[in-house]
Amino acid sequence: MQTRESVSRMVLLISIWSNAVLAVGKMSIGWFGGSNAVFADGIHSGTDVFAAVIALLIVRISNKPADDDHPYGHGKAEIISSAIVGVLLILISFYLGYQGISGLIEPFTLPSILAIYVAVLSFAIKQFLYRYSLKKALQYKSKAIEAIAIDHKADIAASFTAAIGVSLTYIGTAANIPFLQYSDKMASIIVSILILKIAIELLTEAFNILLERNIDGEFLNDLQQMISEFHEVKRIDRIRARDHGHYIMVDVRISIDSEKTIKEGHDIAKEIKFTLMEKYTNIEEVLIHLNPYIHNR
Repeated sequence: MQTRESVSRMVLLISIWSNAVLAVGKMSIGWFGGSNAVFADGIHSGTDVFAAVIALLIVRISNKPADDDHPYGHGKAEIISSAIVGVLLILISFYLGYQGISGLIEPFTLPSILAIYVAVLSFAIKQFLYRYSLKKALQYKSKAIEAIAIDHKADIAASFTAAIGVSLTYIGTAANIPFLQYSDKMASIIVSILILKIAIELLTEAFNILLERNIDGEFLNDLQQMISEFHEVKRIDRIRARDHGHYIMVDVRISIDSEKTIKEGHDIAKEIKFTLMEKYTNIEEVLIHLNPYIHNR
């Protein structure tokens, strides 16, 4: 049976080798074929290799069990990988934007027809890698793989826009429409904006997890509903949950009958804990604090 770490390594190795091949191909054809959009897309694929290597190293750390120095585990290490990918995407978006704007003021050159073919091929490959990576990320609750999947999604947008940009450049040249001749350059600018948007979303999620923002309300409401079904629970005083990368930590304060013994309270808390963890396999720990409930007389 495949382990979470072995699957993560396989997904990331596929990403590394596929991006390396795509980077060389797109940069070569983009440079020699005169396509700013395809060359910039190749630079993006090159940084994807670096991002996947970083994620590969971090996944080994995140899967380590809890120890004395890290009693809550190492899950948040994957968030570092997400943040690194986000920063790289921001840098790439600035570079693509600069290349596109610079290209608008340079003399027009018609890109090679090969630029369209390599962009379409890259689009097809990235579609497969995105769907495959996202499936594994959701299956194994991996933020590192999810970040790589989102990076593939950015590549999909880049390759699609590059193909459209080069195609419109050919149409503009054939029809003698000057503004369409610069579609390849405009494509670089559009891609930079799309990648910047994805980078900001990725970084926002990473920072929210590092700052231990509460889990979304729907998940908490479900937990609250499950706990309230225990007739021994008189009141739920507080419920919180923190995302630790590929697992979740839950903190609950409940009130039970003040006449219950410590042993009875312990058994109730234990039953609640394992009920929640049985339904949600990504819950690593449930900490339950018991408060005395005093009946009004």
